[in-house]
Amino acid sequence: MPTKIEKDSLTGTETTGHEWDGIKELNNPLPKWWLYTFYACVLFSVVWSVLYPSVPGIRSYFAGITGSHQRKDVEEKLSAAAASQAQYRDKLANLDFAAIRNDPELTRFALSGGRVLFAENCAPCHQSGGVGAKGYPNLADDDWLWGGSIEAIHQTLRNGIRWPGNDDTRLSQMPRFLADGMLTAPQVNAVADYVLSLSGLGPANLPTVAEGAKIFAEQCVACHGEQGKGNRELGAPNLTDKIWLYGSDKASVVQTIAQSRNGVMPAWSGRLDPATIKMLALYVHALGGGE
Repeated sequence: MPTKIEKDSLTGTETTGHEWDGIKELNNPLPKWWLYTFYACVLFSVVWSVLYPSVPGIRSYFAGITGSHQRKDVEEKLSAAAASQAQYRDKLANLDFAAIRNDPELTRFALSGGRVLFAENCAPCHQSGGVGAKGYPNLADDDWLWGGSIEAIHQTLRNGIRWPGNDDTRLSQMPRFLADGMLTAPQVNAVADYVLSLSGLGPANLPTVAEGAKIFAEQCVACHGEQGKGNRELGAPNLTDKIWLYGSDKASVVQTIAQSRNGVMPAWSGRLDPATIKMLALYVHALGGGE
């Protein structure tokens, strides 16, 4: 039985047989420019798949008649870049920091590379520009637990902080005064009031401040010093400034005294080569807080 062909009464164009709310779809041909573009794309894809790597196989793939290989091209470019940098990296690995900083060209290379390396390895914790976050030190100020000289920064980068398996890692261990039963909750509260008064972040005339000062002298002076100014050899922070790693509000200070804080930083030796670590040390030192 022949198929009935319906034509639109106004245009005389065949319909597709589809109709929605009384509106019939016309079977208009595609524009010629669209068809020519489509055919050109198909032809281009065929030619491209013959010239360049394309069709995958079970163990390999069709490599193309040109022999072009983007992965190989990238590897060659990376090798060429590494070769051009080798002279600088060798100097960085073998020279001390004084000699490096006396060489302007070498210093520029180290700082440029250090900026990229910092973004790749350090920015997830210390943020862009080293401004830090809660629990992650600001590297652009002048407050350093273990010292802000370039040598001290280099040592911290190499060995990390409380990093398991590294015998030279930076170590400091603050007691958990409440959790370990060394102080009661009211005593912890009194010490927090006294510590906040040292930096002017809390009133000095509270009744608990005198008691806190007495407890501080008994429990905290050995690390933080009689004036609370800290000890870089032990990694004990200065409590008289207004820079707080975990927050300067009363609740945060109480939690620190009660439970302690023991943040960890990776030891980058073994992960990064000596030249790379020196580049990072130079960059961090140059952020503005280095001594």
